[in-house]
Amino acid sequence: MSRLAPDPIAENLHQCNVRLGQALSGLDAGSAPGCQQARAASPHQMAGLLSELMTAGESLRSLPCEQGPDLQLEVSLYRKNVERLRELMPFIHSALLQERAHMEQERGRVEAAAEWARRSRLTL
Repeated sequence: MSRLAPDPIAENLHQCNVRLGQALSGLDAGSAPGCQQARAASPHQMAGLLSELMTAGESLRSLPCEQGPDLQLEVSLYRKNVERLRELMPFIHSALLQERAHMEQERGRVEAAAEWARRSRLTL
């Protein structure tokens, strides 16, 4: 019995789903509902998520009218991944705002230290 060749769109979506799932698992550790501490996404993680979403978007734009069971499964899994990302976005946003506040505080400390160093040179 010969086996049909795999659907390239379903295979592409499958690969995207695997990578999206891995990326989301890395982000939602510590971001579960009721958890007070969210993990900030690194620029690399956000770029990876965006890349996967764009790749999947290309596949979704070329969906055939007739979808086999493999393709239907992958579209369903992709939808779940996007819904999971949507649930994580408030936690990611909050963590990024906290990180920005921390960086602004550190910048203030560095500027104060630089000003102190400049003034101490002037008094010598």
